[in-house]
Order: sequence, then C-alpha cells, then structure tokens
Amino acid sequence: MAKIELKNVKGEKLRDITISDSIWKIKTNDDCLKKMIKLQGCAERQGTAKTKNRSEVSGGGRKPWKQKGTGRARAGSIRAPHFRGGGIAFGVNNRDYTFKINKKERTLALKSALTYKFKEKELIVIDNITLDSLKTSEVKNLLNTFNLIGKVLFVTKEDNENLYMSSRNLGYAYHILADEINCYDLVNADYLVCDEAAINLLEEVLKND
Repeated sequence: MAKIELKNVKGEKLRDITISDSIWKIKTNDDCLKKMIKLQGCAERQGTAKTKNRSEVSGGGRKPWKQKGTGRARAGSIRAPHFRGGGIAFGVNNRDYTFKINKKERTLALKSALTYKFKEKELIVIDNITLDSLKTSEVKNLLNTFNLIGKVLFVTKEDNENLYMSSRNLGYAYHILADEINCYDLVNADYLVCDEAAINLLEEVLKND
C-alpha cells in the first residue's frame, strides 16, 4: 500500500496515510484516458449545425422553363443545389457527437488519471480545507503555502462555499466535489489538492470497479 503525507492548511505534516494501490498505483492505460477525454469534449458539442436541402428551401414549385427548345439545360426547380439560393447538397445536419464507452474503460481512465497525479507527485492531501472567508486572497495564500504554480484543482467531499467563492475569480484554481471528479479536469490541472474525506470517498467508490 502506498503512503502519502497528510497536511493541514498551514502546510504542516500531520501524519502519513495509506492509499490504495489499486487506484493510485495501477498500470496506466493511455488509450482509455484519451478516449474518455475525447468523449467529454464531444459531449459538450451542441451539434446544432444545420443546412437546408432542396426540399426545405422555400419556393421553386414552378418549373423555371420548358423542358425542350430553349437551348438551356433542363431544370425542374430553381431550388436545386446548383442555383443561387438553392438547397445545399450534402450539407451538415443536427447530430449527436457522443459515443459509448464501457463502464470498465471509464473506471480505468479515471484511475489512470489519478495514478499520474500520484506518480508525478502532483497530489496533495489536506485534512480539512477550511478558509476563514470567501476572499480570493485566501486561496492565493493557500497556494503560496504549498508553492503551487500552475492550474490547481481542489476536490472536497462536501460543499465548501468559501473555497468555491474565493477560487472562482482565478483562472488557474478550480473547485469540484469528489463525486464530480473527471478525467479532463484531472489532466488539465497541474496539481490535485484533496481533503482527506474526498480521498476516502474516491477509494470507497472505485475499490470494487
């Protein structure tokens, strides 16, 4: 079983805690991780792009000229694709960009992302992330205490209004709940900061998967 330091908000070590090797020290699968991140990106696409084909464009009910004798090519409607104002041939239509990923692949991708954070020493565990107020300076002081430079993802088990409110104005600090954790946010962050309760919840949920 792997061990990691448990600290307080002042950066002081309290003790070592044990974390599960089956979650934080697995053999990573980059294919599953990439697939899951792609799925999250596709799920955010609206897919509302739409062009009108010749049956949807208004007008064009009358044959523009007679079939023979004009010297022109025969035509049945001025809404054909080759006419100005006509319908679009092979245009885009509404679509759903999402695709299916098996539950085991989803779990493996999440465990792989968590493993990378632990192996790269980008995981910090705090006993309880408590801030005195919801001022942005509170989060800045916390980041300075742990010398965190770059994007930081805070994960807590329970709602933490002070943490959320004080970090939302920063473009490099984010806060989510443990049950909202996902591969994209993990990979996008340079550091993962969790409270002890969030670690316990993640291990409880993922230990049987």
